[in-house]
Amino acid sequence: MEFLILLLIVLFVVLYRKSNGESLYKFVTTSIGNIYDKYAPYSFKNIRERCKEMGLEYTKKQYTVQVVVYAALAFVISYLYFYNIIIALVYVIAVVSIIPYLAYLRCKRLYSEFIFEQVQVYVTNTIMEFQTTQSFVKALEGVYDSGVLEEPLKTDVKVMIDLAYHNGDVMESITYMNSKYDFYMTRNMHQLFLQVTREGAHDTVQVLDNMLLDVDQLVEGVYQDRMNRSAFHKSFVTYGITLYLMVMLVQWLIGKETYISLVNSNILMQLGLHVVILFNSYFLLSGEKYYNENVGAE
Repeated sequence: MEFLILLLIVLFVVLYRKSNGESLYKFVTTSIGNIYDKYAPYSFKNIRERCKEMGLEYTKKQYTVQVVVYAALAFVISYLYFYNIIIALVYVIAVVSIIPYLAYLRCKRLYSEFIFEQVQVYVTNTIMEFQTTQSFVKALEGVYDSGVLEEPLKTDVKVMIDLAYHNGDVMESITYMNSKYDFYMTRNMHQLFLQVTREGAHDTVQVLDNMLLDVDQLVEGVYQDRMNRSAFHKSFVTYGITLYLMVMLVQWLIGKETYISLVNSNILMQLGLHVVILFNSYFLLSGEKYYNENVGAE
């Protein structure tokens, strides 16, 4: 009966799409795209659009493959727990509904990494320009005109320049940039330039060279951290999926038929299995959130 219901649902969708002259694949990809566009928060839409411009966002085809893979895993795992198609379908729907949140986390991580790289470019090039011009504002103008910066940093540097000329002082410009990009290397560089601008300095060459070395070491540490985190993330996901499959060990120990009989006759066991699945899911989701949000920029 359960299989028949599932078959009727699939058959209805296929026939409905054909009657409207639309393929099932196009229907699925369009539906997924519409869901993302409808329910995604405004900030995520901006970040996602920037990821698209950088060529880092998944295509609709890639998202469809992700949905299929997640749905298949959810169905297989939940069916192995309960041997019930209806319950398995409920878990499939729950897992698929989480995919937009995973996309949100992924795009936030990619965007954070992009911002860090742009801040590095901003700091490095401003220091090099200052070594030539000996003026913080002129250094900012040189970086802005060079075309090495991308949005949103390019616009923010222009705001810094305008504020400096409007106020006749760089303090508000520095405060503005520090508030938008709270990184150690920006605060350190701004503090040095503020000191030089207000107090003057006999020789800043060595200090600036040392700062460039500090930036290089910081960036090297960040990229090494990213590689380590990526490797750990793969191991973490593998471990999380393995936890789900521990139910197979239980079935092997007590026998599949005995296991199915216990599940069908004992409501407490069913509840316990749901708790196990939900706990493992929370464990995996928390790990994904940590991996994508705590990018370890500094």
